[in-house]
Amino acid sequence: MTIFSVHHTTTYRYKKPVRPGQHQLLFRPRDSFDQRLLDCRLTVAPEPAEIRWIHDVFGNCVTLVDFATSTAHLTFETSIRLEHTPERSPDFRIEDYARSHPFSYDPEELADLSPYVRRHHGDDDAVDAWLARFVTIGASQPTGQLLMTLNEAIAEGFSYQRRTSRGTQTPAETLALQQGTCRDFALLMMEAARSLGFAARFVTGYVYVPGRDGPVRLGGGSTHAWCQVYVPGSGWVEFDPTNGIVGNRDLIRVGVARTPQQAVPLSGSYWGDADDELGLEVSVHVKTEAG
Repeated sequence: MTIFSVHHTTTYRYKKPVRPGQHQLLFRPRDSFDQRLLDCRLTVAPEPAEIRWIHDVFGNCVTLVDFATSTAHLTFETSIRLEHTPERSPDFRIEDYARSHPFSYDPEELADLSPYVRRHHGDDDAVDAWLARFVTIGASQPTGQLLMTLNEAIAEGFSYQRRTSRGTQTPAETLALQQGTCRDFALLMMEAARSLGFAARFVTGYVYVPGRDGPVRLGGGSTHAWCQVYVPGSGWVEFDPTNGIVGNRDLIRVGVARTPQQAVPLSGSYWGDADDELGLEVSVHVKTEAG
């Protein structure tokens, strides 16, 4: 067991005082058998008029912050501490009927998995053309090996490029550029998995970046993103195509969603001119202690 602590600060700056609208934060980790929240704190400046929490349609804990003042600086500072039980190696315990791909999900599960199986960028064939380079479509192959091949193909075949602009590239854009952010790579793997008939969903959270003597982890210093694929017998399995990780090792899960747009760590609005916003600064530090 490992104990992680995460300190995350986001600061918005404006030319002149603006009136912040409601902001939504997704920063409280999801409690599960492999991670247990020990402490969670939020500090906001200026002082909010109200802070409340809800669970969204995916069961994520969302923090809603409202303001009743104007400001030229807006800062959100979150601190979390949690127990984390890492998987030392991929453990694909797959139901007999799903050990080889292609297969069909059990009808009882398919009713709930269907929105995650449906392709969301199926209007172009770039993903299919890319898959055909290393996957024999329709041919029987071990399910676990197929998913690991897909994860490794992205990790080894694309360049990580941090991007400050909002949004996520389409899979076709990522394939054309051969580079992207962790959110871009997660979406590409999701669409590739969906094109093969798998249910896949987006995950936002944090990645622990070991010291200089450990393996390099991309995406550290900011929030991180990866995806989960539903494997009968194993459930939702973590795949981080940015770092080639399979399983939850070094990954702190905060929120899950059907699309990247539904799992933005921090979003909000303000009343003012469009050019009032000077930009934002994000700082994320993930530390570990012996557990």
